[in-house]
Amino acid sequence: MQVRVKDYPQLEQLCWNRPADAVLDGADALAIYERNWRFVVPEALTVDEHRMLDTLVARYGNGAMNV
Repeated sequence: MQVRVKDYPQLEQLCWNRPADAVLDGADALAIYERNWRFVVPEALTVDEHRMLDTLVARYGNGAMNV
């Protein structure tokens, strides 16, 4: 699964040091969310970002997010 960073506002903030058009492998995207969850504002997750995150957790996190 490929994740385009600019499509997800919270992920975009976490990837401030990456190119604006960055595309991440799903496992890498989940790892970024997990490592930096303290900077995520859960209430600010869009519906699409929340769905994508649920998919990443199911596919790459064995159903659990390590935060």
